[in-house]
Amino acid sequence: MTQENRTARLTVLIDPRKKAVFERLCAEEDAVPSQVVRRLLRRYIEERLGKPWSPEQLPMPKRKPPRRPGPKPRQPRLR
Repeated sequence: MTQENRTARLTVLIDPRKKAVFERLCAEEDAVPSQVVRRLLRRYIEERLGKPWSPEQLPMPKRKPPRRPGPKPRQPRLR
């Protein structure tokens, strides 16, 4: 199996109590939370794709170009 590129960051906000329980459970299996989250994501992707995950299978999504600001909305005139 090839080494996955681990340069993208995913930030998730969760309840602090849930985080504490998650970290404790990860420690019990001698894994860091990042390892467990990667495993959960890989499992989810494989379930949705219906086949084993391989980083070479899918092209990286193209980034959307930055939006250019449009014309400023007109302010209503006061009479």
